[in-house]
Amino acid sequence: MSLRPVVFSGPSGTGKSTLLTMLFKEFPNEFGFSVSHTTRQPRPGEVTGTHYHFTTIEDMTKQIQQGNFIEHAKFSNNMYGTSKQAVQDVLKSHKICLLDVDEQGVKSIKKTDLNPLYIFISPPSLEALRDRLNNRGTETPDSVERRMATAVSALQYSK
Repeated sequence: MSLRPVVFSGPSGTGKSTLLTMLFKEFPNEFGFSVSHTTRQPRPGEVTGTHYHFTTIEDMTKQIQQGNFIEHAKFSNNMYGTSKQAVQDVLKSHKICLLDVDEQGVKSIKKTDLNPLYIFISPPSLEALRDRLNNRGTETPDSVERRMATAVSALQYSK
């Protein structure tokens, strides 16, 4: 029996990363994380290959055109995506592959033969989500507004 990947989705700031961290801590030999690619700059403390594969728009566009991604999206003028290789690397280690993707990513993955389980993480309220994003200290007022608009769409799609 092959292991099915698990796709976590939900608005930015709902605690997906916290939940994933808890799963890896409690079950270190059961799960592996599919490290996504992004063209955005690393935030303080982020390490390439651990948090993301940081790359250029040119290289990522080329890889997408070659069919090397199962999902990809553009958000806040940056590209994000999951490569087929990132998922295969986890599955080769005989671990359940966990993916953290947005609404667009879920829609793309549903068009593939990946056959994952889907888990949507919802915020307690939109007001609480706005507070979480503002309290991060990593978001500009414009990026909070973009993330809030995306959150509303994701919540509607989840239903």
